[in-house]
Amino acid sequence: MMPAADLAVALPPQQAGPTWAAWLAERLLPGWRAAEWDESALLFTAVPGNPGTSVFICRVEACSTHVAHNGGRCSACRRARWSRSNPSDFDETYVPDSARRRPNISKGPLPGVSQFSLSGVSPAVRHEILYGLQQRDAAGINLVPQRIRRVVAELPPGLSSLLDLDESFTQGLPAEAAGVLNGTLLHAQRARLQFDGGDATSGDVWQSSLVGLTAGRGRKYAAVHGVIDFRIIRQSWLRELVKEYGRAARPNVLDLRQTLYAASIASTALAERTHGDKPEKLSVSDMSAVVGAFRVAKRADGRDYSTSHRQSLLRLWRTFLEYARQAGVMDHVPGGFALNPKYHRIAAVEASEDDIGRAVPEHVIAQLNAQIPLLGTSTAYESGGWTAADFAQMYQVVYKVLRDTGRRPGEVTSLHRKCLEWIDGKPTLIYDNHKRRRHGRRLPISETTAQEIEAWTKELDRLPPVPACEQWLFPSPGQRNRPRRGHLTSPQFCNRIFRDWVDELVPDLVEERLDDNGDLLAYDRTQIVPYGFRHAYAQRHADAGTRPDVLKELMDHRSLDVTMGYYKVSLARKQEAVRTVAQLAVDRHGAPQGFGDPVAYEVESVAVPYGGCTEPSNVKAGGGHCRIRFQCAGCDFYRPDPSYLPALEQQVADLRADKEAALAMDAADWVVRNFDDQIRAYAKSADEMRRRLQELPEAERERVEAASRELRKARSAAAFVPVQSLTTRGAS
Repeated sequence: MMPAADLAVALPPQQAGPTWAAWLAERLLPGWRAAEWDESALLFTAVPGNPGTSVFICRVEACSTHVAHNGGRCSACRRARWSRSNPSDFDETYVPDSARRRPNISKGPLPGVSQFSLSGVSPAVRHEILYGLQQRDAAGINLVPQRIRRVVAELPPGLSSLLDLDESFTQGLPAEAAGVLNGTLLHAQRARLQFDGGDATSGDVWQSSLVGLTAGRGRKYAAVHGVIDFRIIRQSWLRELVKEYGRAARPNVLDLRQTLYAASIASTALAERTHGDKPEKLSVSDMSAVVGAFRVAKRADGRDYSTSHRQSLLRLWRTFLEYARQAGVMDHVPGGFALNPKYHRIAAVEASEDDIGRAVPEHVIAQLNAQIPLLGTSTAYESGGWTAADFAQMYQVVYKVLRDTGRRPGEVTSLHRKCLEWIDGKPTLIYDNHKRRRHGRRLPISETTAQEIEAWTKELDRLPPVPACEQWLFPSPGQRNRPRRGHLTSPQFCNRIFRDWVDELVPDLVEERLDDNGDLLAYDRTQIVPYGFRHAYAQRHADAGTRPDVLKELMDHRSLDVTMGYYKVSLARKQEAVRTVAQLAVDRHGAPQGFGDPVAYEVESVAVPYGGCTEPSNVKAGGGHCRIRFQCAGCDFYRPDPSYLPALEQQVADLRADKEAALAMDAADWVVRNFDDQIRAYAKSADEMRRRLQELPEAERERVEAASRELRKARSAAAFVPVQSLTTRGAS
């Protein structure tokens, strides 16, 4: 637990003035929800259909009962429906008893869902609840009357203020009612702090719920969880500057915490300098030391940060310094303690290799594909007439588009409903590159992916429309009690839906490698993130030999240097594979003729259809100058290795088929004899390599087989592979 002193809020001596209840009453909005809130009777009666109130009419046409879910039925109609043998036309034909029939003009409310009363609580509690509800209205959070009624019913008799409740009271409420009470309490606490003249930003530890900063970019609601702890900054002068930045600039809580972390990196560097705690003596050399600390910043577990993250931290430090200078709160620090854009930077060329190689492996993607029906099914969330199954279907299409197109998560979740265009019979995806502010980009995609998008678009036409989401392919699911507006966001999909799916998959996802017991190693699920499908898409193209300039356009990169990073990964994997299989090469007699040096393997041999060739003139010609017409099995320069085993086996099968054809044609004996000789020779080479592989320890054999697959993939890159065939892997 954090010491109470660290969370203390400075309060001045209490002055004579209005009571808390009267002060709060002055800040209530006059005429608030005039059609629903009766000020004289202290009674709230919901108007069905009000977009800010979660009360609706039972979907049975003749029923007037109010329900809490759009498109839902009241409990009585639900019971009646299931008692019928054919409920298909129930909503249109069922007539409830006269007490619950829907009038022709007005719709009679059912108090259980529609109303709550504040007549039985103290004035302070009443004003606290109304103030909290009005603040929640301003934040776009729907009002659910039955939850307010549940909270009011559970309040202790004679309670003078909600602020007197302890945590155990909230814990005893149903989760949804507790959420409403907690939200109301936050607004009451902030108002009380203002009433008392306190300062939530006076100490070194700020409560996020009291300082009133928004939660993050794109999150316009105030933060409610956690603290902001400035004690990680060692120097008091720097700590106070960062606190002043938080007070005056009022960044969102996520950015403030990141700025605070960036300042802590600078603080650690300055602590090792002679004048680190004497701001009036700082110089450009001190700033250079600070930037040096950003260049080598690491995670808490000791792993390296990506270059882009280090650059982001340095940008936050620069933003903070610029603000402090312009605000005049840093005048006591010499001007030499400043960032020089020419020297104090983290080279962008390093960033071009960021996270390249963090692609979700193809064998893992295949395992994920087998579990797609489970994606989005861990929640029973329903909204706007959409069932949990409807939302799950949407999330599954999001995954398939992410997997197949290589777009960033935010580019997929923000796709417009009319994002598909057919040009000359080929589908093109239209998307917005938010990162580079380039809208209306076009990407050729596979017909399979286009069919998934078209099928989902038709499903959208069938589902109940969401007026504030109609232009988006993936409408917002909404959150808490907020109405559905806009599109699904990247954090909603990545941090909740996708993460829950991956974490809950059974059985374990596995590597292609074996442990010491011969079992497949478990794959680290934390490495599977939606952005990894973008890397997988690019790596897939690079491995298949897509030209760098073409891949640059497909990825919408500004710089070819970024694109080339994927080819470096391919090259590195190939070099490692060569190192593994080169020593296992044999000659045409099956005798070992391994290359001890992988460089020699590359320089002294050339790939031909059924193995390596070391004949000098053919090597010089890149494999296109064979003097015996690729009858490799009869050549002393022939050097197959395990990566050619599938080709050898196919060649033996083809030769046997050709021999049978020659016999059927009554060909000359020497033709049939030539087939027999080649079959024996190729089979001998293949048998010898298989024997040597079987003699290897299991773990080593698995490593050789993996390296062989890598080399076969690299050799196939010389062939042209259409873009359409590279946009997806595995069945969906």
